[in-house]
Amino acid sequence: MVQNYFNPRTDLAVEEKERFTEGEEISGVLAEQWERGEGLRLTRVEIKNSQGAKAMGKPEGVYVTIEAEALAQDDPSYHKEAAKELGGQLREMIDRCCPGKKYLSVFVAGLGNMQVTPDSLGPRVIENLQMTRHLNLEYSPDFCRMKGLPVLSGMAPGVMGQTGMETAEIVKGAVVETRPDLIIAVDALAARSARRLASTIQLADTGIHPGSGVGNHRKGLTRESLGIPVIAVGIPTVIGAAGIVHDTVKAMIQALLQEKETKAYGSYMERISPEEQYQLIRELLEPEFGPMFVTPQDIDERVRRLSFTVSEGIHQALYREKTTG
Repeated sequence: MVQNYFNPRTDLAVEEKERFTEGEEISGVLAEQWERGEGLRLTRVEIKNSQGAKAMGKPEGVYVTIEAEALAQDDPSYHKEAAKELGGQLREMIDRCCPGKKYLSVFVAGLGNMQVTPDSLGPRVIENLQMTRHLNLEYSPDFCRMKGLPVLSGMAPGVMGQTGMETAEIVKGAVVETRPDLIIAVDALAARSARRLASTIQLADTGIHPGSGVGNHRKGLTRESLGIPVIAVGIPTVIGAAGIVHDTVKAMIQALLQEKETKAYGSYMERISPEEQYQLIRELLEPEFGPMFVTPQDIDERVRRLSFTVSEGIHQALYREKTTG
């Protein structure tokens, strides 16, 4: 098992699973992978007990990851396919969290800061959603049920620096007033691998702790703290600078090993364990630059596109029939 100090920040369960040797069984953790359609890779990680939670560094629950490099591109048809898959996976997770509930009242919390582009995914998703709760209030308490619609409401609660309040406090107040059956919390995440930036969607039935991936821990939005199920939907938009350098070092070692003249240098560097490599990189970088995080140059366009993908996935899950077989 990896030592504690080797902990490149990530919010993705699939990346925590990759810390272990391929094929290695982790007690209390079940994982499966499959492909769907053109280029959609799905991973389901279930953390079944406290032993698995300790090994993975994440709460017990189910984590579903949808990966597709094309999500970083401006391809409406591909984003439509990803939204359909997201809707199907989200619908299945909702059914497990709220069994037997035919007419759901759902509250969507768009977490993040609209003024900071990599952190603006949640608020942008809120802008794109078709809210319906006000129709029940305007016409009749059963209007949405008669029309076959979910009772959907939501808000972007901002961040503590803007409001002076914990996000969880604001959401809890709204939940007390609106009494939904379920919360969907949408947030930007941190990844360990640059290839997953803006090309990976994670769903989790464990709730969410805003800012945990960048070391800025805030009160969690969970079933325990809010009294109802919380499903988290997130997309990684940042990566730690030390993680990028670590990936670069690994690529450099492989390049050195390929050439006869440099093979000895590559072999020497290969003897340094990944844990020691990462620790050395952090010791060199962070005193000089601090714990820096990096985001793609075109993150504004990527977040704009992905906010529509996520909002459409939520619509698919709530307004239509199941989309997965």
